Amino acid sequence: MSEVVKALRSSVTRLHEIVSKMDDSALVAPSYDTEWTNADVLSHIGSGAVIMARRLEDTAAGRETPEDFNQGVWDEWNAKSPREQADTLLVTDARMLEIAEGMSEDERGRVHVSMGPMALDFDSFVGLRLNEHALHTWDVEVMGDASLGLTDVVAAQMIDRLEMIARWTAKPTGSERVITVRTTGPERLFTITLSADRVDFAPGAVDGAADAADLELPAEAFVRLVYGRLDPDHTPAFKGSEDLLAELRQVYPGP
Repeated sequence: MSEVVKALRSSVTRLHEIVSKMDDSALVAPSYDTEWTNADVLSHIGSGAVIMARRLEDTAAGRETPEDFNQGVWDEWNAKSPREQADTLLVTDARMLEIAEGMSEDERGRVHVSMGPMALDFDSFVGLRLNEHALHTWDVEVMGDASLGLTDVVAAQMIDRLEMIARWTAKPTGSERVITVRTTGPERLFTITLSADRVDFAPGAVDGAADAADLELPAEAFVRLVYGRLDPDHTPAFKGSEDLLAELRQVYPGP
């Protein structure tokens, strides 16, 4: 089993433990994304499981997924009550994981999914599911404990998949500077180059980057930073300038 599938299983297990303890009042309480209740988040994860499972099965079989499939799934889930959304999530989420775990090496090799400009193989596609799943699980769980972060096993998979989201969501602030970020658990180095009208994100050091990192923080926190989930109330201990971190929060407001 690939490491990204193992990480997805850990996230699924964690979410199901959380959902099993939620009463009806907890389902309609706000999530970290204040525009969504917890049930809205669970509906998003659950409907996403249906869509991604279908895409996996179709691409492995050489079939095209109907263009209107996604909208039909969203309409169905939007019509559910909060309790129905939570209960059905447990089924569809487990089903998506079962399909990913059960695919043979030959089937995995045939997975090639196009999503906008992205062409994804099996690990990349499951990695996309992991990113969404783990972060939205955090959106629900953190409302009960602000000190929580992403787990080490999840962060270890997500930290090397940041470049795509960082290119997509970055917003120039008008600053012109180079910021190096070192992560721990696992250790990585990233260089973020700000210019007046663009933001460049690169693993490792680039020409002109400082030898010593400007910021050092846990890998899970840097993942959340790039996804717009590292506000001051949910930031663990770090090394470096508060001002730099505040600017990076502006650069990465989230998807």
